Amino acid sequence: MNFSDVFIRRPVGTILISIGILLVGIVAYRLLPVASLPSVDIPTIRVSASRPGADPATMAKSVAAPLERRLGEISGVTEITSVSSLGTSMITIQFDLSRNADGAARDVQAALNAAATDLPSDLPTLPIFKKTNPAAAPILVLALTSDTVGASAIYDAADTVLAQRLSQVDGVAEVSVNGADQPAMRIRADPQRLAAMGVGLEDIRNTITNANSLAPLGLIDSDDRAHTLGANGQLIKPQDFANLIVRNSNGASVRLSSVADIQQGVRNTRSSATFNGKPSVLLVVTKQAGANVIETVDRIYALLPELKRWIPAGINIDVLTDRTKTIRASVAELQLTLAVTIVLVMLVVYAFLRRTPPTLAAGVTVPLSLAGTAAAMWCVGFSIDNISLMALVISVGFVVDDAIVMIENVFRNIEAGMTPWQAARAGSRQIGFTVFSISLSLIAAFTPLLFMGGLVGRLFREFSVTLAFAIVVSTFVSLTVTPMICAHFVKHDTRVTWLDRIVEGALKRVIAAYAASL
Repeated sequence: MNFSDVFIRRPVGTILISIGILLVGIVAYRLLPVASLPSVDIPTIRVSASRPGADPATMAKSVAAPLERRLGEISGVTEITSVSSLGTSMITIQFDLSRNADGAARDVQAALNAAATDLPSDLPTLPIFKKTNPAAAPILVLALTSDTVGASAIYDAADTVLAQRLSQVDGVAEVSVNGADQPAMRIRADPQRLAAMGVGLEDIRNTITNANSLAPLGLIDSDDRAHTLGANGQLIKPQDFANLIVRNSNGASVRLSSVADIQQGVRNTRSSATFNGKPSVLLVVTKQAGANVIETVDRIYALLPELKRWIPAGINIDVLTDRTKTIRASVAELQLTLAVTIVLVMLVVYAFLRRTPPTLAAGVTVPLSLAGTAAAMWCVGFSIDNISLMALVISVGFVVDDAIVMIENVFRNIEAGMTPWQAARAGSRQIGFTVFSISLSLIAAFTPLLFMGGLVGRLFREFSVTLAFAIVVSTFVSLTVTPMICAHFVKHDTRVTWLDRIVEGALKRVIAAYAASL
């Protein structure tokens, strides 16, 4: 049975199928996410534990070590790293790429439950874990600066307004605020004055805690309703803290300002950032998996004028890092390379065929194959990146091979005396299995890339599968559209044109030069 025969006898249906493939490919190409490299989800889980007041050595010995012993028993773990600081320990567990992230999370939870008996009893909370992706680099970093507003006020605006609104943008996964911290009162006790006044640090802590208590003052209860009595006694200004009485002894009151220095500051003084020499607050934006990085950043840029109206007038928003600049440049360069490759391939085909219908029969495989490949890429969740575009550039040379083989065999039958209709039917029947074998051998050449392990294997898997998609679609087009065009549009033309003479003369000179070199 001749697979191509039904498409040759129904040219209208074949043309409609081709148009359908082209339209679906165009729509799929616009829906494909854009990235610099294929998305590789490395199963990584981060465990955090806290023990307030413990030094780093104590945290490493009493908290991190027991957790590492239990976490190291999980199958598929490739790397465990831990960092212990004052009161906290962070443990990062990286799993083999074959492990499912959800399954790894369940194993980590089981290990944490098993390690509960090995941990100190004074931990305020049990260790918690969070799934992370180390490959998710920030796509945009915004810097907030001001000449009139303090860093703590900038942080407050960024944390309460900007971060929440940016998180609502389609494609944004997380927005973190760095470079400052929430406003806080910094109270620095003087040991010498404490000793002279006979005041301990615990006295200061109790005084501040009791003065800032938000508990209700009392309750009025009646038969039908109850009222809670409260007062806004929250201390806000440094002077409010300075007047607190730490101790009464023999009629003498010791105020907090007598034994400590009180300043308005932030919770974490070791978190800071600068932009153009000015203190700043950074908004670090990461995208969701599968989101189009360029469209996501464009949405953020479109939202910035609106965000500026929601924050104090003295705060400026500048772009510190925009990862899409390099992505846009690399994708645009590869798209230009793809266009130039298509033009060069078509010129070479036309130079040797030297007739418009057979050139069209070979050239139509290029846009149809690329369109079908884009549709297949969208179905399997691939993206437009450097790897997939490189595969498309390479595939341009492959996709016309099958069509040229088909055209050559049809023309051989035409020169033998057949009509184009007869030559197309006979030629497709004679060469159909050969075209299929050529495509199968090309796919087999890239099959080893599918079995490569590790991160490199994950990256080149998209490369090999994209090439396979292009070859499969080109084979279908070569067995359907190409013989149909040859049967209905190709004519047996024996005229010798000026292009024929130029090309034939150039070929003769090349052959003569090659013969002389031998």
